[in-house]
Amino acid sequence: MEKKKVKFIRVNLDKCNGCRACEVACSGFHAKPKYSSFNPARSRIRVVADLLNEEYVPIRSTDYTKAGCDGRRFYTIKGKDYSQCSFCGSVCPTRDLFKEPDSGLPLVCDFCGDDPPNGLPLCVQMCPSDALTYEEREEEEVAEEPRREDVETGLQSMVVKHGLQKVIETITRMANKG
Repeated sequence: MEKKKVKFIRVNLDKCNGCRACEVACSGFHAKPKYSSFNPARSRIRVVADLLNEEYVPIRSTDYTKAGCDGRRFYTIKGKDYSQCSFCGSVCPTRDLFKEPDSGLPLVCDFCGDDPPNGLPLCVQMCPSDALTYEEREEEEVAEEPRREDVETGLQSMVVKHGLQKVIETITRMANKG
């Protein structure tokens, strides 16, 4: 089995004081040209704040999804209700979080690229309270076998589009090639 390197930023909520230094550092690093502007609206990490209860949650943008969540879950933390969206890092069409303000394009965390300064993402380096920790680990990559239903669905769509005889001829030709 192959191993793949998984990168992530661990957040210690007990240490985050809501200073937003991570947002400023990220936006400056990703500015064009680098460090030419500092606009937290262009950051790939955002601090969700509950000022009344002095609770702060840094959320890192993860991936782009074409559709919003189909279900909304709620969490109660220290007596306050939060929606699932409050802690979600996905870039989705149902909210403007993690979208470039001018173009609307998704802003996805890249851990400051292949060669971050001093080997760590800038948000981690600039966090004065050490609430953010960069970690890497190796995980075994498990190759998923395609489900029979998925293969049948794919073949059915090809039959509808190209006809059964063409699909059979193509599969036969591919099988003969080895």
